[in-house]
Amino acid sequence: MSYFTTRPEIIGNFGVVTSTHWIATAVGMSILEKGGNAFDAAVATGFTLQVVEPHLNGPGGEVPIIFSKNNQRPKVICGQGVAPGKATIDYYKNLGLNVVPGSGLLAAVVPGAFDAWMLLLLKHGSMKLNEILEPAISIAEKGYPLLPNIINTIKSVENLFLEDWKSSAEIYLPNGTLPNIGDFFSNKKMSETYKKIVTGASSFSSNREKQIEKARQIWKSGFVAESIHNFCKNNYFIDTSDRKNKGLLDGNDLANWQAHEENPKSFKYKNYEIFKTDVWGQGPCFLQQLAILDHFDLSDFDENSPEFVHIITEATKLAFADREAFYGDPNFINVPIDHLLSREYNLNRSKLITEKASLEVRPGIIKGFGGPVIVRKKGETEESNSKYYIGEPTVAKFHDLTTNTDGQTSGDTTHFDIIDKWGNMVTATPSGGWLQSSPIIPELGFCLSNRAQMFWLDDKSPASLAPNKRPRTTLSPSFAFKNDKPYMVFGTPGGDQQDQWSLHFLLRHIHFGLNLQESIDAPGFSTFHFPNSFFPRETDIGSLFMENRFSQNTIKDLKRRGHNVTVEADWSLGRMTAASINNKILKAAANPRFMQGYAIGR
Repeated sequence: MSYFTTRPEIIGNFGVVTSTHWIATAVGMSILEKGGNAFDAAVATGFTLQVVEPHLNGPGGEVPIIFSKNNQRPKVICGQGVAPGKATIDYYKNLGLNVVPGSGLLAAVVPGAFDAWMLLLLKHGSMKLNEILEPAISIAEKGYPLLPNIINTIKSVENLFLEDWKSSAEIYLPNGTLPNIGDFFSNKKMSETYKKIVTGASSFSSNREKQIEKARQIWKSGFVAESIHNFCKNNYFIDTSDRKNKGLLDGNDLANWQAHEENPKSFKYKNYEIFKTDVWGQGPCFLQQLAILDHFDLSDFDENSPEFVHIITEATKLAFADREAFYGDPNFINVPIDHLLSREYNLNRSKLITEKASLEVRPGIIKGFGGPVIVRKKGETEESNSKYYIGEPTVAKFHDLTTNTDGQTSGDTTHFDIIDKWGNMVTATPSGGWLQSSPIIPELGFCLSNRAQMFWLDDKSPASLAPNKRPRTTLSPSFAFKNDKPYMVFGTPGGDQQDQWSLHFLLRHIHFGLNLQESIDAPGFSTFHFPNSFFPRETDIGSLFMENRFSQNTIKDLKRRGHNVTVEADWSLGRMTAASINNKILKAAANPRFMQGYAIGR
């Protein structure tokens, strides 16, 4: 089927960049135009996204990166920081908590994005630190236009900022007032922080590599680490527990952690091989969904048919149930991932899919592995009663500012994909350190991640909290080979929905021949029929969210099958971007939803 698309699929042979914000896309392309490679462009794009999408990511956040250099097999850079050394289940339980708060200092983990970007630049980039950071520093200092979702986010935590997180109010509520949509907004303190790092690194040495290593040292044990240490130690702030808590993160945590390269996990589907992060992220869920769906012939269906939506949704429920039962930081637990991705195991899983929607969370049984799946059903769990509850970070939707006064907001994430003329490819999903995550550290101009909310306070769970352990993150970029050659990088923000929307995009591209833009523009759908990764960790049994662009017959048929269908606005589910290479021809596409993602290239 051929679609009328919202914009053209970008085609070229020099380089392509696509991201969730047009300014970041432009910065990435400018680096390619200056002679930088895809990895230089990636780092510049990543730092720019921290500035222009502060409600979706920040310097205090994290990032997983998948890349391929010179047509080689992909590698992963893990930029997911760990829990503080003092973070134990007993500490939280003694505070009367049964889940980690969804905001504030208690949810902070080591900020991993900076060191991950530095590692990529050091080992695979070609440009100097000051060249890469200049665009982000300039934009933070001179300003960028505020989009509606940034205003919505600030508005929903306005009272919290004014009453308790006053350092956040100083930046995001200038003169105590809410900014307006389209205002040019600057964060001079963040700009100063990065200037200070660049100055310290440049004065240390004229050598590119030594400068980058010095910048890493400044972050880990210099003024940045010192400010984070003192802020967490000496301050108590309101979080979703409706009480004031201090943070556990300290200077030793930053000094003892660094980003690293590792091998991805992969699965072969048709003539494709898909690469994802290891089981410290949810990425292998994408692979297991493919392993289950490999036992169906999706080409028999129309891509917008009820059969297509039903089978994929049911496969998602099974794979994500296994995520909850088995996934966690492999440095701490043994995850039977080879078994979970095996043909025999998923043949048996596929047989659980019937004509009816499952209303159970059904993980598989693998002797000697796994833990309890903690199901807190929607409407049956005790949620935060705090007027400062900021909601789960999934997909930010537009709201009328005159009616969005309930004190809740949704955050989100960012994403980009880049391919250069040499065939270097990189995909990354930066997130965390949202402006609504925790209070701004005054000396630095940014706040810390609240990714610890993804831990369970149950030592029987594979994703249980432990000192120096990585939370099982939702961040999940994707890399695809086609016919044994590097082919495509793609991904989306969206929390638990990332490995759903990315999957739907890929399946439409593979089975129905839709180009990148058509596959992104196609109607979105997703489910939350599994424990949510974000506070308050609820499970929405049988849920199926669908854009209204699906036909009424499809929606009616899915309801008949037992799905609890919620019809969303026409263009509301997904923020995909993608880029591909085939015979040196480059293509790219970006999500039209929310009017800010763009692809560019030549």
